[in-house]
Amino acid sequence: MKSVILTALFILLGMTAYSQQNQNTEALLAPVKQQLEAYNSRDIEKFASAFSENVKVYRQPGVLTYQGRDELKKRYGAMFAATPDLHCEIVNRIVAGEVVIDQEKVQRTKGQPRTDAIAVYRVKDGLIVEVTFIPPVSN
Repeated sequence: MKSVILTALFILLGMTAYSQQNQNTEALLAPVKQQLEAYNSRDIEKFASAFSENVKVYRQPGVLTYQGRDELKKRYGAMFAATPDLHCEIVNRIVAGEVVIDQEKVQRTKGQPRTDAIAVYRVKDGLIVEVTFIPPVSN
């Protein structure tokens, strides 16, 4: 009987830990999912609200491209207006700690080849605080 109770206790503790980890992952993914949905619908306000006021945007290898939500809105707002066929599809996603890494296929114009992209998002307090874009490797 004692072993049954101990087994049930370990199962319950394991389920609680898994549930907590799953909730943490979902909270971490929320702004990343929001920005992707807004990107695909070209909704600049919803897109920008997923990012912190002082978001930093980098291009690999660690070059700061720009900083701040206002600059992000300006750049992406212009791109959204100029590319009505814009669509991003997630090919693979890795979540580790406060980092989300997305391997993406981006369609800018219908009928044209999709572009490979990798984005690394750092999330804190429910907002994306940093993004690093890694350009595709040419063969």
